Amino acid sequence: MRVTLDIWRQDGPRAGGRFETHVVEDAEPEMSLLELLDRLNDQIIEAGGEPVVFESDCREGVCGCCGFLVNGRPHGPVDNTPACRQHLRAFPEVTHMRLEPFRAGAFPVIRDLAVDRSALDALIQAGGTVDVMAGTAPDADAVPQPYQQAETALDFASCIGCGACVAACPNGAAMLFAGAKLAHLALMPQGAHERSRRARQMGRALDEHFGPCSVFGECVPTCPAGIPLAAVAAANREVLRAAWRGRTHDD
Repeated sequence: MRVTLDIWRQDGPRAGGRFETHVVEDAEPEMSLLELLDRLNDQIIEAGGEPVVFESDCREGVCGCCGFLVNGRPHGPVDNTPACRQHLRAFPEVTHMRLEPFRAGAFPVIRDLAVDRSALDALIQAGGTVDVMAGTAPDADAVPQPYQQAETALDFASCIGCGACVAACPNGAAMLFAGAKLAHLALMPQGAHERSRRARQMGRALDEHFGPCSVFGECVPTCPAGIPLAAVAAANREVLRAAWRGRTHDD
């Protein structure tokens, strides 16, 4: 299987970038996009060149490290699937790919396909945690919670923080990511007393690092975790609720 790759090469954050064209003659349908890049890098190294820099870790669709644009689409042509789980057999008609880093103001390029996604970390630092008494291990049934509420919270908690939603949004918004975190924690009994503070702080971080939500929903098909658009509504609801309450803690 012959695959032609136009790949973005950039030597550093302040360097100018350009596309390079490479051909992988022996690609296999079972290869994932990352394995295709591995094979390409083998070729480049054998020829004495510099390999393409890209991120990866677990390669099981859990860590969220592997994102880049494939023909302008975050992760690749298959909906709700990370790049490491997109196999060539799923789109055999695509034999010419344009690979480039996530394009968003909040994600500056580090090198080649790798970007700095620390803006997402800033959102978590702003409010993606709960205060608990250290050194304690309460019984599993000590804090009751309705089953369906717990399941919904877990659905929102499945976000892997890859940043595809930001790259897909024409405004570079992170409302799907922030909404998943806010909805998840709002449904949990732990940390309920800091719910308003969390929403206010995450709302400020959103305004500081990301663009406004376009409400077009481009983020949803690209999300590997399948976070629904309801997360965006949850983010708006939590921020408005916090503004209405106007207090540091919930009572």
